[in-house]
Amino acid sequence: MRLRKKTLFVSLLTALFAYTLIGALLLPAIILHVANQQLNRFATVPAKLERVEFNPFSFEATLWNLHIGAPGAPQIAFRRAYANLQLDSLWHGALHLSDVELERAYVDARLDAEGGLNLLQLFDLPASEPREQDPNAQPFPVLVDRIALISNSANFQDLRPSEAVEFAYDAISLELHNLSTLPDNQGNLRLTASGPYGATLDWDGRLSLSPLRASGRISLHAAELQTVWPYVHERLPLLLQSGAISASTDYHIDLSERTDVRLNNARLDLDSLIIDNNDKPLLRVPSLSINDGSLDLASRQARLGSIQSQGLEAWAARLENGQIDLLALLPKPATEDAPSTDQDAAPAASASTEDAETEATRPQQAPQPAWQLQVAQADLSGYQLHLQDRLPDTDVNLELAPLNISISDFDSAASTPFRLQLQTGVNGDGNLSAAGEVNLRPLSARLDIASRDINLQLARAYVEPLVDIQLRSGLMDGDLKLQLRGTSPLDLAITGEASVSQLHVVDSDRKRDLLKWQQLQVIGINYRGESLSIERITLQRPYVRFIVNENLTTNFSDLIVKQPGQPEPSTPASDKPPMALRIGGIDIHDGSANFADFSLTPNFATAMGQLNGRISTIDNQRPLVANVDISGRVDRYAPVTIKGGLTPFDPLNSLDIATRFRNVELTTLTPYSGKFAGYRIRKGRMNLDLEYRIQQGQLNAQNKLLLEGLQLGEKVDSPDAVDLPVRLAVALLKDTKGNIDLSIPVSGDLNNPEFSVMPLVWQTLRNLLLRATQAPFKFIAGLVSGDQADISQISFAAGSAELDSTAQSALDTLAQALQERPALILEVQGRSAIEQDGPPLAAERLETEYQRLQYQILQNSGKKLPADPSELVVEDEDKPILLEAIYRTQLKQQPPTEWAELEPEERTTRLRQAVLTHWRASQLMLRRLAQLRASNIKGYLTERAGMQAERVFQIDVSITEDSGEENVSVPMQLDST
Repeated sequence: MRLRKKTLFVSLLTALFAYTLIGALLLPAIILHVANQQLNRFATVPAKLERVEFNPFSFEATLWNLHIGAPGAPQIAFRRAYANLQLDSLWHGALHLSDVELERAYVDARLDAEGGLNLLQLFDLPASEPREQDPNAQPFPVLVDRIALISNSANFQDLRPSEAVEFAYDAISLELHNLSTLPDNQGNLRLTASGPYGATLDWDGRLSLSPLRASGRISLHAAELQTVWPYVHERLPLLLQSGAISASTDYHIDLSERTDVRLNNARLDLDSLIIDNNDKPLLRVPSLSINDGSLDLASRQARLGSIQSQGLEAWAARLENGQIDLLALLPKPATEDAPSTDQDAAPAASASTEDAETEATRPQQAPQPAWQLQVAQADLSGYQLHLQDRLPDTDVNLELAPLNISISDFDSAASTPFRLQLQTGVNGDGNLSAAGEVNLRPLSARLDIASRDINLQLARAYVEPLVDIQLRSGLMDGDLKLQLRGTSPLDLAITGEASVSQLHVVDSDRKRDLLKWQQLQVIGINYRGESLSIERITLQRPYVRFIVNENLTTNFSDLIVKQPGQPEPSTPASDKPPMALRIGGIDIHDGSANFADFSLTPNFATAMGQLNGRISTIDNQRPLVANVDISGRVDRYAPVTIKGGLTPFDPLNSLDIATRFRNVELTTLTPYSGKFAGYRIRKGRMNLDLEYRIQQGQLNAQNKLLLEGLQLGEKVDSPDAVDLPVRLAVALLKDTKGNIDLSIPVSGDLNNPEFSVMPLVWQTLRNLLLRATQAPFKFIAGLVSGDQADISQISFAAGSAELDSTAQSALDTLAQALQERPALILEVQGRSAIEQDGPPLAAERLETEYQRLQYQILQNSGKKLPADPSELVVEDEDKPILLEAIYRTQLKQQPPTEWAELEPEERTTRLRQAVLTHWRASQLMLRRLAQLRASNIKGYLTERAGMQAERVFQIDVSITEDSGEENVSVPMQLDST
């Protein structure tokens, strides 16, 4: 018995020893041998496992130092792989591992230029036979108490982009507890890793494999975009200079029944993003932060709690071909660059037919709803947008800075509006703001829009190619309320007021002022789609110039520039009623106008000023009579009034207008009298009363003409002159007071196309002159001279029209004499002398040209300017450059080539002398000076000396070669009324 026990004990010891020997030494050796044998058989690169350890009692297995790859350049490697198998796996029906550890593992993943992955090429495995998958198959039951990755690392390289992508993550550590393929088992995991440029990855969560569920939080900190930018650069040719992103989110993934992915408490921070387009700046984002974000993939909803961004700066341009430069960077669709062939067409058609048949048999799925985006609050501040339009002939630059945008309660799917606030500067001096509510479903908006000092020169490059003008200046202000109720059809309402100030428009051909005003105010705007109502329009200091050209066209008739290929304009028939228009009133304050007729020789020009008045309500929906009450002056002294009423949109229905001109100097009409009467006008005044009444197309008009003190001048050869004894007719028509009083009634049917008013008036006047020459009238002419010593002439300094103390004393004496002789009138003949007046006039003209050119230069820069160029002070150092331009423009030639070798001061002196010599004998400047001298004499006598304006006449001026003395004397003559 004792022997049997001893034998049993020895047998057990022997078995234990054999088990230990086999499990601890033989089995690891066999496993190591087989593993290395299989690695040598199937591996395409050197591969070796250095050591295998197994504890047969604790069932712990450890693999040491796996190396797959060339020596010194492993592609897969680890220092230690450890697993601890539990015996309860035998009765629990699942493979139970208490610990699985992988220490200092390394993976080097590389994609070549063709997209091949090096890891898939490490082994040459035999092809396996395909197996049918059992849809009811369950995963192999495995239970792992703990999985740990300790100090692992990975390297990734991608050679597919033109610029290779390569980055590495070090210190990858992972702990996963209670991982199981058994149903409803959930494990906890934590992962940390360090990436390139100091990036870190943290992952803390829970994982269930059956069913597949995961939840937790993952965060990425300070990940440089430079790492993955080559992928972007492959599609967009943009250069990333810097930029880092940090992100974190809570996640929940459930794939048990459907794809359920939810993100909560998400945050994203973008720092120091700098992107260039080649050598040009494109985008600068100092900071962008998104907080409290969430996403629900199943319901297709995304929500951003807040967006904060400061200091973004972006550049964009429309190119010469009309394309936006940013859009030009986008890659073209592949179909544009991949032409099809006949060989590809047939298989493609067959495949398309098969796909169509398969699609037809597939059950129809309900369309997925659109994504819904919600933004609780977005605050974008300090933005700068540099916009440029290169399509016009002149580049247009638009600078929007600082741009601040605030959006709250945005919901792309909701029917409730979100709040929008926008404020921005426009090209430095201008400001634009908008605030209100916007609704996307349906599209609608309520916005308060305000603008200040918006420079209209922004529109210059777009307007001037269409209209032959130069827009020199203009500032727009506005306070408008915009209400958009729908887009199909468009339901838009705009209310508020707007104004345009400092408008200055110049005729491109003659470089003369065409239209300008100090301010245009439009108050009480109410636009409702099919109607426009304006409470009041106010014009402050408006000005317009109207010119009849040599060919009888006007400066307004050819303003529209005909575009190449543009058809002739036509007026298509339309049954659509015109827009309802109502203007409550138009007020004019201190207006002026110039009229010139260059078809006459000499040219005719006159000016109207001090225009003030009002036009009452204008309404195209009701036949209301608009009252007109406007007054002003012609050529400074002649008052004019326009009063009455008319129906603006149907003047033939009702019109009652009375126009009255008083004390109009007839000398300004010399060009017309020379052309049609054959005589210049030496002196005279005109009073004209025009009363026109129209009722239902029937005209009843009275033309009353009173000519006071008319005297004709020299005869003018004109082929258009009437063949009548004009001097005799004038003399006979004068009454005992020396006046001609005519009344010419006109009546007729304006609906008759053969009826014309002006030819009928002219024919009536011609018949009257014929009758006057056939009846004897007494002809009276008298000349009276005064005290020649002091008052027969007024002396002016050379180039000046100012009255000195000697001249004023002489005029005071003359005024007293005329007050005592009320039957006398005074004739003032303006005079100028080339020798005395020419040089100072030329010097003054040169200074004026300096100011005008400097004013234009400052206008083109878009800066605020004084109201008139004469208020500018041109510095001496700026004058030589301006003088060069004046010489070429006025003399229409280049400076002599030998002047280029002169010293700058000498060259400037010669240029100046040449310009002054050119202007010295300017008939236009001399004539203006002579007229101004006569006008100032008259103004002094009437405004300061107390004489009646009706007793002072300005006769035609004279220009002499030399006055014979230092000053220039203006002669005066006395005449009776």
